[in-house]
Amino acid sequence: MKRKITVVLITCVILIIAAIVGPFLPYRKVSAETKDKFSTDIFYGDKEGTDRVQLLESNRSALDERIRLLHQAKNRIIMSTFDMRPGESTEDVLAMLLHKADHGVKVQVLVDGISGLIRMKGNALFYAASSHPNVEIKIYNELDLLRLWKSQGRMHDKYIIVDDLGYILGGRNTFDYFLGEYSTNSRSRDREVLVYNTKWDEKKDNTSSLKQVEKYFNNIWNLDVCTYFHDEQTLRERKEVRSQIRMLEQRYEKIKEENPDLFKEIDYAKQTVPTNRIQLLSNPTGIYGKEPLVFYELTELMKQAQNQVIIHTPYAVCNGYMDSTLKEVCRKVPEVHMLVNSVENGDNVVASSDYLKFKSKILDTGIQLLEYDGGESYHGKSILIDDNISVIGSYNLDLRSTYVDTELMLVIDSCPLNQELRGAMETLETDSRIVVNRNTYITPENVQVAEVPVWKKMLWGFFGIILHPFRVMI
Repeated sequence: MKRKITVVLITCVILIIAAIVGPFLPYRKVSAETKDKFSTDIFYGDKEGTDRVQLLESNRSALDERIRLLHQAKNRIIMSTFDMRPGESTEDVLAMLLHKADHGVKVQVLVDGISGLIRMKGNALFYAASSHPNVEIKIYNELDLLRLWKSQGRMHDKYIIVDDLGYILGGRNTFDYFLGEYSTNSRSRDREVLVYNTKWDEKKDNTSSLKQVEKYFNNIWNLDVCTYFHDEQTLRERKEVRSQIRMLEQRYEKIKEENPDLFKEIDYAKQTVPTNRIQLLSNPTGIYGKEPLVFYELTELMKQAQNQVIIHTPYAVCNGYMDSTLKEVCRKVPEVHMLVNSVENGDNVVASSDYLKFKSKILDTGIQLLEYDGGESYHGKSILIDDNISVIGSYNLDLRSTYVDTELMLVIDSCPLNQELRGAMETLETDSRIVVNRNTYITPENVQVAEVPVWKKMLWGFFGIILHPFRVMI
């Protein structure tokens, strides 16, 4: 009897896993139509364009510039985030959104389905926002335990748009781990870019990349898989919701009192640098397995480099197609190097286990690997190409970002931004080890490699074996 029960349980587990992973296997290929339509010419401009940009390198600047930009809103705010959790920085953002909604600004917020269920459902803080008549919150692919085959279709985009004025886009989620300098058990280093539309007051002008991001948002917002998050205005009558509304109103006044500079009139032209062109890249927006559009287009762009490609990614999880494509990039470009978190420094045990198992295959591509050991896990996703192209967004160099999730990357043709990004990348690389081979490093004197407990090392080995058939989810 016990043996039969064990067999039944194992069979159930296998069926559940198959239901979860099945819609994403086998790996989709790049279609002939995509290859025929795509040209790297879309990434370059021959004169100064409409948009100007500012790099947001610190968590403090990321929160400050959100508040500053949201303060400028007159008509509309759009916000998309993979993960929004309760916390100080989240309360700051929601306080700004609610204040603007009180003054007639239309607010639309889009959150990933699993994050919306785990972090937001049942929390009066988020009901305080969603129940406002001028605020709409939607959930992308809300988790349904009766339809597990849908569960892994996730939205990984992170951006905020204010009117036609500008937007912020990058890799940061919405909570204290990524935003501000509030006390937290741990935090991550990340990167975003603020884009200012110099023609924001010219209603008929569509040359800003803001219009690309806005169009993308409208397409995904109107998908059938995006559903409203507790938008009943009657929720505002609940005692705990009223309490959170009052808290957010008071928090707005506190933010304004303690940070008056963020509420002053701002000349974005003075704090930004010019660009020649900005192009948005995106994966398909459906919830099932995806054609690897972002990876394909980025690597096609890399192949055009004359001198150098620098890749920064938290994780490196590749299949044969990705490895062979990166090998081709290395054959064409004189210098290609990539920085990832060391397994000792990273915060993703599963990705670390896969990296250890397949590290040799990445080295075989010809990429010079660096492993970051700066103490705080690095979450930035950026690429530098020669002295003019910078790429910033949400895409990790892993199988999930390539084949499973929605992803966004901005390709920016701008020598000034490229120079600034290069400096930020080089600073991080000074806290990194150079990988000589699978087990050998060149370690600078200033780098201290974290001690790893035995249980974590055991997890690396365990996950490296047990998750091999399900790598597409990593």
